[in-house]
Amino acid sequence: MRRNIIRGLFILIAFAGTVPAANGRENWSLQQCVKYAIEHNISIRQDSLNARLAKYTLYQSQMNVYPQISASGGYGRNFGRSVNPTTNQFVDQSYNYVSASAVANEVIFSGLQVKNTILKNKYSLYASLADLDQLKSDVSLNVANQFLAVLLAYEQIHISENQVSLSKVQLDQTKAFADAGRLPELNVAQLESQLATDSSTLINAIANYNATVLDLKSLLNLDMAEKFDVQIPDVEPTGELIVANLDPEDIFKTARDHFGSVKSSELKVKSATAGLDAARGGLYPQISLAGQMGTNWANNYQSYTYKYDTAAIGVVQNSTHDAVLGIEPVAQYSTMPLGRQFSNNFRQLLSLNVNIPIFNNWQTRYSIKQSQINLETQRLNQYNTDLTLKQNVYKAHNNAMNSIEKYKAAKKADAAAIRALDFAKKRYDLGLTSTVDFLVTQNQAFVAASNLIIAKYNLVFNLKVIDYYLGKEIKL
Repeated sequence: MRRNIIRGLFILIAFAGTVPAANGRENWSLQQCVKYAIEHNISIRQDSLNARLAKYTLYQSQMNVYPQISASGGYGRNFGRSVNPTTNQFVDQSYNYVSASAVANEVIFSGLQVKNTILKNKYSLYASLADLDQLKSDVSLNVANQFLAVLLAYEQIHISENQVSLSKVQLDQTKAFADAGRLPELNVAQLESQLATDSSTLINAIANYNATVLDLKSLLNLDMAEKFDVQIPDVEPTGELIVANLDPEDIFKTARDHFGSVKSSELKVKSATAGLDAARGGLYPQISLAGQMGTNWANNYQSYTYKYDTAAIGVVQNSTHDAVLGIEPVAQYSTMPLGRQFSNNFRQLLSLNVNIPIFNNWQTRYSIKQSQINLETQRLNQYNTDLTLKQNVYKAHNNAMNSIEKYKAAKKADAAAIRALDFAKKRYDLGLTSTVDFLVTQNQAFVAASNLIIAKYNLVFNLKVIDYYLGKEIKL
C-alpha cells in the first residue's frame, strides 16, 4: 500500500511537469509573462484609457483658440396676430415662414484662461503617461516576484521529492536489517512514520506550486482554464558585489531621475499651477468679436405689378356726348420667390463685445481658492512621493544587504547539514547510530536545503528590486 502511494506521488509530479509539452505549448519565460501582463493587465488598461481621455481633453482645450461658428434654420407656421419677419409689420393672418442664420464668435482676450487651460491639460496628459509608465514598471516587478515564487515552489517540490526518495531507501534498507535480525521492528515503524510525513510534505509542496501558478495567472489576467506552465531557468544570485558597493542615496538619485511616479508628481504641480492661473483669468474682462448673418422668407410676402387700362371717366357735354377716357392702374399680386426673398432680407451684423465681471456670486473667487488648495495638495503629494521613494530605496538596499548575509549563512548551513547527513548515513548503515538520531539529522538536512532555496530566491528578488530602482530591465 505504501509503495503504491509513493508511486502515485511520483506519477503526479511527472504528470505536472509534462502538461505543457503534452499540449504542445512552450513554457512561459519571465519576459513573456511581463509582456503579456503589460498588454492584458486590467489596471494598465484602465490607466491607458485615462491617458486617452487626457489626450482628448487637451485636444478640446486647444480647439478653444478657434472661433465658435454655428448655423440654424427653421420652418414653421404662424397663427394669429404677429409681426411678419419679412416686412416687420403686424398682420392678422396665418402664414408659413423659413428662417436661416449663422453666428461666429471669437474671444480676443479672456485673461489668458484659454492658454493656461491648454497648459494645464498638457501637463495632465504628460502626468497620465508617466503614471502609466510607473504602473507598467510596478506590474513587471510584481510579475517577477510571483514568477520567482513559482520557481521557489517548484524547487521545494524537488527537495521534498528527494526527501521522500531518501526515506524510502532507508525504509527498505531498515526492513532488510530487521528481517535479518540486526535491527528491531521499532526502527521500521519510525521510518514508516517519517516516510508518511515526508509524503505529506511533498503533497503540500505540489499544492503550493499549483497555488502560486494560479496567482501568477491571475496577475497576468490569464484565463484560469488555459494550460499554463513556466520556464524553469537556472537561477543564481548575481550582482551582490555591485549592490554591496552601492550607496542607497545614489540609488535614490538614480530612481528619482526615471521613476514615473516622481515625474507625474512634478507634472501635476505644474498642471495645478496653470489651473490656478486659468482661474485667476476669470477676474479680467473678456473681449470678444461676434459676427452674424441671416435671412428669412414668408409665404404672405407679396410683390406687386401694375397694369394700366383705359376707361371712361366722364362725358363731354356736347351734341354727341363724347366720352372722356383716362388711364386706370390695375394692381396684380404674387408671392415673392424664395431666392428673391432670401436676397432681399439678407442681413449682417458685426460687433465688439466687452464683458466685465463685477459680481457672480463669488464663483470666480471660489474657483481661485479651490485651485490654490489643489496646488498645495499636489505639492504635498510631490513631497510625499519623494519621501516614500527614498524610504523604499533605503529599505530595499537594507533588505538586499541582509539577504546577501542570510544566503551566505544558508549555504554554509546546507553544506554542513549535507556532511552531517553523509556521516549519519554511514554510521546508521554500520549500526552505530539510532534511527531517531539519523532521522533528526535527515530532517535537519531537509530544513537546511529548504532554507537555502528560500534565502536564494529572497536574495534574487531583492536584487531585482534594486534593478527596478536603477531602471534596469527585470530579467533572469
